[in-house]
Amino acid sequence: MPLPGIATLDVTENTMILNMGPQHPSTHGVLRLLLEIDGETVVRMVPDIGYLHTGIEKTCEAKFYQQVVVLTDRIDYLCPMTNNLCYVLAVEKLLGMEIPPRAQWMRVMLNELTRIASHLVWLGTHALDIGAMTVFLYCFREREEILRIFEMVSGQRMMTSYFRVGGLAMDAPLGFFEKVKKFVDIFPSRVDEYEGLLTGNRIWIERLKGVGHLSAEDAIALGMTGPALRASGVDWDLRRDIPYTGYENFKFKVPVSQDGDVWARYVGRVRELRESIGIVKQALEGMPEGRIKADAPKVVLPDREKMKTQMEALIYHFKIVTEGFTVPAGEVYQAIESPRGEMGYYIMSDGTAKPYRVHMRSPSYANLQALNKMCEGRLIADVVAAIGSIDIVLGEIDR
Repeated sequence: MPLPGIATLDVTENTMILNMGPQHPSTHGVLRLLLEIDGETVVRMVPDIGYLHTGIEKTCEAKFYQQVVVLTDRIDYLCPMTNNLCYVLAVEKLLGMEIPPRAQWMRVMLNELTRIASHLVWLGTHALDIGAMTVFLYCFREREEILRIFEMVSGQRMMTSYFRVGGLAMDAPLGFFEKVKKFVDIFPSRVDEYEGLLTGNRIWIERLKGVGHLSAEDAIALGMTGPALRASGVDWDLRRDIPYTGYENFKFKVPVSQDGDVWARYVGRVRELRESIGIVKQALEGMPEGRIKADAPKVVLPDREKMKTQMEALIYHFKIVTEGFTVPAGEVYQAIESPRGEMGYYIMSDGTAKPYRVHMRSPSYANLQALNKMCEGRLIADVVAAIGSIDIVLGEIDR
């Protein structure tokens, strides 16, 4: 039966085509799945994407380098600071810029809070898909606290645009670190509450264990990264193995499982919640003093004490905003560990104030390839569990 705009599925007299999405809530966004089913059993699946296309990569090429930061928030809107960081690290690599230690530690702390916030959305919605509503309410209780922390430091709850090429937009306000410490102190007990509701729950175990299995070989072949890859037994984390922005100064464990099923992905991300809050605690306790921007007056606005007059400061600011800054010709790829896996930014510069090419390597796009492998021969209800376990965000898939 030919389907317009999608690969043809060979339908026999015993099978039929079922559309799941793009409005279906458990597809976690505007994702359309074409299921060839034999009764309740999935014979084959074809994802159909592109309903949310924004053209952000091309838009980046029409903006000054510093202006692109605002666009990166919209790629994966559940971890905006992760995208901010990956982009600015790529530009800073092209510029050969050295970032002050305080800015690096702030970046690490806020990125791990972002990872926690993203995992909370995943856990709450994943549980809701499978019928556990209370966990959703609990997770959003803690996520709200993190969003308040983001609002305090950047002025925005989600689209923060807080990291800038050369450092940070501004230093942390009074009372910021006290608020973060308060969250660090209470969060481990809240993770205990999530696990108390789910980890020993018989229904939860039966819906997750042995479902959506993916071997390490298949996970590597399909380009999977992040928690979904580690749940299949591959011990790989860019924060530890190719450290960036000061991660080499922090101690943490990388959760790995050999089971490769939905249960393993659940357990791995819950363990990551505990590891991430530990990194935030280390960042708080060891936060260096000093500058939050690089000493690069042609890229960032210098400190006020270095300005002779207010007029000089205004001229500097006007020049950076209206003319941007030039970046030496060249190309670079920078990858970091986002909550979903390897987020990478490829940037090509032609020596002007705007990037010549920008391309994002988004983990959700790659991880989605594994869904068919996970669901073949499983029931339709298992498709819901499998989708939730890879934690996709359609914003970065359809970018």
